[in-house]
Amino acid sequence: MSSKLNPETVMEALRQVKVPGTRVDVVSVNLIGEIKVTGGEVVVSVVKTTEKDETITAVREGVAQVVSALPGVLKVDVPVDDRSAPKRKAPAGPHGQSPDPFADRKKLPGVGRIIAVASAKGGVGKSSVAVNLALALRDRGHRVGLLDSDVYGPSIPTMLGVTGMPEVTADRKIFPVESHGLQVISMGLLMPPDQPVIWRGPLVFAAVKQFLKDVQWTGLDYLVVDLPPGTGDAQLTLVQQVPLSGIVMVTTPQEVALADVRRGIKMFRDVDVPVLGIVENMSYFICPGCGDKHDIFGLGGGAGVAAQFGLPLLGEIPIDPLIRKGGDAGKPAVDQGDSPTREAFLALAARVEELAVDQAAKS
Repeated sequence: MSSKLNPETVMEALRQVKVPGTRVDVVSVNLIGEIKVTGGEVVVSVVKTTEKDETITAVREGVAQVVSALPGVLKVDVPVDDRSAPKRKAPAGPHGQSPDPFADRKKLPGVGRIIAVASAKGGVGKSSVAVNLALALRDRGHRVGLLDSDVYGPSIPTMLGVTGMPEVTADRKIFPVESHGLQVISMGLLMPPDQPVIWRGPLVFAAVKQFLKDVQWTGLDYLVVDLPPGTGDAQLTLVQQVPLSGIVMVTTPQEVALADVRRGIKMFRDVDVPVLGIVENMSYFICPGCGDKHDIFGLGGGAGVAAQFGLPLLGEIPIDPLIRKGGDAGKPAVDQGDSPTREAFLALAARVEELAVDQAAKS
């Protein structure tokens, strides 16, 4: 990097500043607007769209600290360019980037509606829900794709029994593989088995962005996106790049999972993405011997958090060995014949479809 003080060197230095609570730098998500350098005085505008005030405050402090340390800088000013007012059109920034992190959201070619399956906590069966929801939507007569955006722990290939490599063309276009009547893409299909992904946040941002922009989906009614746990890089990239029809939040009944789900709902609402409702996974267990229902992880947790946020409880998925065995063997529960679990996922798909259509009518 050149040592000369100019807008380009300032912008490059600002890649050290991360969005609070994430590993994504503020340049990658377009939180930096206009940069002016006049002698030793530097003005860097921080763009506010849907971010919380405390997030912008932390970003401004980080920007000021990094820029002040640059050679030749005598004074730093970090004003806020507030673009959070409704229906305000944000102009392009001085370096070609849009200062609004969500202004570049574009509909994916070949894709109708995008449903993201999320959980702010790991271990709640989110990927199992994503796979079986996609298959249930397929069984309701739709053409469906499944995008595994968990770069660090891709599990979709195992759950679907997919082993083939997707076709990647010379111009970096990626063609999804076909499995169980779904179009599927996952980092697990692009890397050798058991190869760990040891990447920092910006590379995760780039990988998810490439999946969204370069995968050649064909005639999909629905694209189901399996998000990794948390509220970090993949989630921010997804909401920045494409318009979502809605989020399906997955939880289990116990409070340790519900606390994280509350954070996840607030995160998606902060970035103006509709949450369709709550799925309570591992909701209950039916004893195969006596037929009694057992609430192993508690009762009513999913319904309670749904009521707290004014959201519907989309479904209650039972604890069923069929889900675990099917996931390990590449034979998902929805594809193993009639069962209460299959019926629960079909009911979930019908509810998601209904709400996605309603959401489209509002937008």
